[in-house]
Amino acid sequence: MDNFAVIDTETNWNDEVMSIGVVVAGMRDKKKVNSAYYVLDPEYRVGGMFAGELWSGEGNARVTNRKRALKEIKEWLDSYGVRKLFAYNASFDKRHLPEYAKYEWYDIMRLAAYRQYNPAIPGCADCFKTGRLKRGYGVEDVLTMLRKNNRYSETHNAVFDARDELEIMQLLGHGIEAYDIARI
Repeated sequence: MDNFAVIDTETNWNDEVMSIGVVVAGMRDKKKVNSAYYVLDPEYRVGGMFAGELWSGEGNARVTNRKRALKEIKEWLDSYGVRKLFAYNASFDKRHLPEYAKYEWYDIMRLAAYRQYNPAIPGCADCFKTGRLKRGYGVEDVLTMLRKNNRYSETHNAVFDARDELEIMQLLGHGIEAYDIARI
């Protein structure tokens, strides 16, 4: 199966993962195939900056412990033949999910934040000589640029954010092979 996944996590006040959102997409067309959303118990009970968004998911959050969630997600990813995980600021998610170290991880931000890969970055934007934006390259900023719509606001719900990050990949329009430079 020719699929990849976009993964996003939200953390609690103790910097522990409290929710995981995953979207599986086709390698060629980058269209969503399926998604999964997990809320981790007891980690979510600690609360966090975005704890209020935990339950605004797609209606079927699976609430379980970390060990079971990661096992189920891995089995689910394996059923789709996923070997590549993409995330925005992937080092954050990879660090928080060491159990998934055997997957190939790619950072969407490494293309989205660079003028040479993101044609939506305005010519007047403040960039380093490398072409990377000096500021304003978070998911919300980049998706606003790509959509040409200032009304977007990131939800900070893991499954919604994973879906938004997939949309960034779709709007950038690069083939999956372009992300080889973004492997971490």
